[in-house]
This record gives sequence, structure tokens and C-alpha cells, in this order.
Amino acid sequence: MVKVYIPRDTTALAMGAERLATEMAVEAKNRGAEIEIVRNSSRGMFWLEPLVEVETANGRVAFGPVEAKDIDSLFDADFVNGGLSHPLCQGLTEEIPYLKKQQRLTFARAGITDPVSLEDYQAHDGFKGLKKALEMSGQSIVDEVKNSGLRGRGGAAFPTGIKWQTVHDAVAPGDAAQKYIVCNADEGDSGTFADRMVMEADPFMLIEGMTIAGLAVGATQGYIYLRSEYPIAHQILNEALAKAEAANLLGENIQGSGKTFHLEVRLGAGAYICGEETSLLESLEGKRGLVRAKPPLPAIVGLFGQPTIVNNVLSLAAVPYILAEGAKAYADYGMGRSLGTLPFQLAGNIKRGGLVELAFGLTLRELLEDFGGGTFSGRPMRAVQVGGPLGAYLPESQWDTPLDYESFAAVSAVLGHGGVVAFDDTVDMSQQARFAMEFCVVESCGKCTPCRIGSTRGVEVIDRIVNDENREDNLELLNDLCDTMIDGSLCAMGGMTPFPVKSVINHFPEDLHKPVTEDMAS
Repeated sequence: MVKVYIPRDTTALAMGAERLATEMAVEAKNRGAEIEIVRNSSRGMFWLEPLVEVETANGRVAFGPVEAKDIDSLFDADFVNGGLSHPLCQGLTEEIPYLKKQQRLTFARAGITDPVSLEDYQAHDGFKGLKKALEMSGQSIVDEVKNSGLRGRGGAAFPTGIKWQTVHDAVAPGDAAQKYIVCNADEGDSGTFADRMVMEADPFMLIEGMTIAGLAVGATQGYIYLRSEYPIAHQILNEALAKAEAANLLGENIQGSGKTFHLEVRLGAGAYICGEETSLLESLEGKRGLVRAKPPLPAIVGLFGQPTIVNNVLSLAAVPYILAEGAKAYADYGMGRSLGTLPFQLAGNIKRGGLVELAFGLTLRELLEDFGGGTFSGRPMRAVQVGGPLGAYLPESQWDTPLDYESFAAVSAVLGHGGVVAFDDTVDMSQQARFAMEFCVVESCGKCTPCRIGSTRGVEVIDRIVNDENREDNLELLNDLCDTMIDGSLCAMGGMTPFPVKSVINHFPEDLHKPVTEDMAS
């Protein structure tokens, strides 16, 4: 029986993978071909989706992008035996340069295993980290995470081990003495999909990471706050949770250790601000997603007033590797204080969009050219936004900046969640600046004045600049407004909205000084 792999993740399904799997099974039966279709997940090479892989004696052979109309020709070319002559054949999957040049730690199993097969996960080193953690003290687990140098992958880049130490040391009030682990899976940045890929490709890894976090700080309850727009991830996570519980890898007395950890998925409220940790906690408590003033930190007064770890999906997903292979093995990747790997997500006007996991330190230009292959339109690339809608737009003069937290901060930019969105030379950067302010108008929780009112005034000021109304005075006003939002906003929503706006002022000023055309005036 030949194994044929067809992904079942959101991207592949959007490209027709379900119909492809159904019709391929029918055609195989008609031809008497004995195949087993395994529904894996994407390997992150989205321009090749749906990517069909066939298991051969030499390894998996890839074909893509495959449509239902290609099924006959694939069978005619004997693809089930690795027929290399078919025009969609990409050769051995592991030898595709886009994949071969990566350093995959978090995404090592993505696309290789059946996401909801516990046997597959364990056969590929799954739960190796949890097994070690069950024999360690909470402090020893926290020390291992601290020594790895792991920093939050959700955007703020705060040291994960320090956050864990704070919760470990906190005394939970009340008779229940409850602590919580909360996974922020409300992935809302433009051009990002790494969290979704983790949950759809390797859900047991997230479950394992959260369970280890619970053991580390003495929390017995965890919640995955999942973006409501991710129905496939929701389904896969729940399948995986049920299997982990049935195998006693979750719940009471895990593997006879006497330790307990329960885990549930809760759907998000559909607001970008609910990705901010305190708004998320409010939403998880059943309230409107409003930002809380800090201090107190959620690590001390978090969910329902109890000490709480709030970590991003990628942060928690990195933990099983750290426990399994040791802190040093993880810290050996990266540079400076940016240790380990970061899954970069290439999107926008890019020829080869997808996920690229690499150690910190390569340059943005290497990422865009060696992996992305330039723009999809074939036109010259002009601007790149890194770090989501609150990240700066980088001009070509900054593309040789190393991709690490400190180097990006030095050029007033952020890595954030690793999202990279490319634009070609047809982009109007004045409209991108306006979009940043308008996004804040729509998504602000409204609790603080600089964010709520500042963003509305920001849109108005940019409109006046574009319409050449007292342009120089309004540019000065826009700069002052940006500084007020940075210094006075309660959270990163208002505090970072000026970053893309200022980057346009500093690096693309010509777009704010264009002559007014009839279209613009109208």
C-alpha cells in the first residue's frame, strides 16, 4: 500500500485539497491502484499547494500545485511510484531548496506527520520533553527555559523564563490557590499564519508545551484562546485534546506522576485588541475586551485575579524541544540576545509565499530574495512591512538589517510575530500610513484617549496632507500626534500605531508630497 499525503490545513483546503483527495481516492479505485491517502498538513510552501507527496524507497516525492484536473495525468505518469517525468514533480520533498535551507525546530514535524495521530507524534520525539519534565521540579523546568534564552514570540520579546519565574514565585490568593496557563492563539497580524500552522500541523506540540508550563509553575488549568476565524485549527485542536486525555497525557495524575493539568479551547471575540494579553484575559472572563492598566502584571494578578502565564503559541510550542534536547541545544541557534529560531512568514506581493523557520541573524534581503524569490508581480520591490500592522515599513536601504530583535530596534522597527509583507513599486505609501491610523480607529478598545481619539485625528491629518492643505504644518502636527500616541497610550495598540506612520514620513516622504491629482482631490 503506497502512502499518498494530501494536506488538510486551511491553506491547502482553500486551494482545493478536499476535492483533490476525494477524486484521487475514486480514481485510484477505478485503476486498481492500492494507495492510502494520509491527510497531513502543509509544509509551508504555499505556492505549491495543494502539495501531494508520495512515499517511495528514496523518500517522499512532491508534486505541486496539484488540481483535480491533474489526477489522470499523474496516474498516467505512474506518480504512485514516484514518476519523476510529470511536469508537476518537484523531486524529493526534503531536497526542495526552500525547505532544505531552513533550520526547523518548532516546525520539524509540520507536513511530515498526521496532525492528530498520537502514534505519529510519539514516533517523532513527541512527549519526550514532557516525560523529562514529569521527573523535574518546577524550578528546574523554569531554569531550563530561562537558560534557553527563549523570548516571547508574540511581539514584545519579553524573556519567557522570567515570566514563568514570576508566576512560579507568586502566591495564589484564596482557598483554591489556582494558577493558570493561557495560550494567546488570537493571531491577528496581517500576513501571519505561523500560529495556525502549529495548531493545524502539530497540535500535540502545543498541548505538550502548555502542560510543561503548568508543571513548571504549579498551574492545573490551561486555556487556548483561539482566533474565531480558525475553524480548522479549532477542529484539529479538539481532536488532539481528546486523544491526549484518553492517553492520560492530560488531566488527572498524568502518567501516574500525581500531577494534574487540564486544557480547554475557548474561541476569541473576533477583535484585534483581544490579542493584547490583558484584553484577552478580560474576554476570557466573559467581559468586553478592554485593556487593563499595568501593574499589576498578569503574572501576579491575571485570569480571575490569579497568577497567570500568558504566552504566544510559538513561545509555548518551542518548549517541548527545549526540555527534550536541553537549553543549550536551543540557545546554540541565533545571535546576541536573540536566541533560537523564528518562523518568518512571507506574504503580500511575493513570488514564493510561505513559512521559513531560521535562526535569528540572516538579513531581511536574504529572506526576501533567497526564499521569497522577489515580487509576485515581477515588478521591483519597494517596501516591506515586518511585524504586522503596527510594524514599520522598511525601504531597500534597510533590507540588509539582520533579523534579530536588537538590530531591528536600532532602526526603529520590530520583528513582532515574524510576519513579512512585501509591496512592489506601485504601492502608495501615503495610503499605507493612512491605513495604519484607520486600522487603529477600527480596532482600538477605546479605553485610553491617545489611542481612541489620536488615531481618528491621525486619519484626518493624513487626509489633509494628501490633499495639500497646509502640508508642512500638518506634517509637523502628525509627528507631534505620533509622539503623543507613543508616550501616552495604555498598550501597544496605540503606542505602536505611529511606527508605520513615522516610517513612511522618514523613508517615503515623496509619497506625502505628491502633486494633488483630480482622483485624490475627489
